[in-house]
Amino acid sequence: MSARQPKGDPARGSAEAGSLDARRAVFMISVAAELAQMHPQTLRMYEARGLIEPKRSPKNTRLYSLADVERLRRIQRMTAEDGLNLAGVETVLELERELEAARKELARLRERASDIERRILEEAERVRRSLRAEIVPYGAYEPRGVRIPVERARDDRTTKKGRR
Repeated sequence: MSARQPKGDPARGSAEAGSLDARRAVFMISVAAELAQMHPQTLRMYEARGLIEPKRSPKNTRLYSLADVERLRRIQRMTAEDGLNLAGVETVLELERELEAARKELARLRERASDIERRILEEAERVRRSLRAEIVPYGAYEPRGVRIPVERARDDRTTKKGRR
């Protein structure tokens, strides 16, 4: 193995093309435990509690991704620095999962509301255009020279009110 690795080598974890996908499970339990700076038995315990779900190889070997290792580090920070016990960590992770689901639902509802608003505006514009063609301006078809005096029109209204 050479001392100098080629650019884009997945083992280097570079951001270049061909870098390691954070979700791809490639680390065995011993490597993941070392990266997370914990004992492999701790990873097994976290798995038993449902805090982490490693993938399995065809031979049923646990395989961890970079995202899994980062989650392990995060759990460790919550227990060591924030003083949470594992039940507290479970609650935090569950609440975060629910929050993410709520955010996705909110985004879906906003998109739906935007679509409904767009369709309503299109329909309103269609109705406005059709009404513009149908509405006749007041007095447009009044015969020339024949006008009803304003006083007479007022008298007709008051007479009708008086009869009631």
